Amino acid sequence: MRKDKTHYYLEIAGTVSSRSTCLRRQYGAIIVKNDEIVATGYNGAPRGRRNCDDMGHCLRDALEIPHGQQYELCRSVHAEANAIISASREEALGSTLYIVGRDAKTGKLLDAEPCKMCERFIINAGIENIVYTQADGSVVTRKLHDLIYDDDTISRYV
Repeated sequence: MRKDKTHYYLEIAGTVSSRSTCLRRQYGAIIVKNDEIVATGYNGAPRGRRNCDDMGHCLRDALEIPHGQQYELCRSVHAEANAIISASREEALGSTLYIVGRDAKTGKLLDAEPCKMCERFIINAGIENIVYTQADGSVVTRKLHDLIYDDDTISRYV
């Protein structure tokens, strides 16, 4: 049976995640437009800086910082951001971003929903759809419109 395109591209994003240098979580992202992969990205330190796997430790692990908090203490650039950086604006406009995440130690799937900062990058890049895996193996598709108009990031603090 032939694999549908959503799972095909998610599988490729999963392969990209194997390049991650993070000791906690490995994410891979690909940007697809008109059925062509235009950019890939995985989480890792900026070019030229040492990666956590090279250093043999993770500061966030050492400080017991929970997932989703204090990203400024992480050496890595997120997979989505790295993919967006690698794509031209023309390539990103109207494209689809596929994201897969796995626990670096167990290999188990993680919820790969973009963080709020990466959502802002996605909006500004003009990416039309985001497709990502959940820890239970399900797949979520979100539209750019939803990221823009369903944003309650600020309003919940007012």
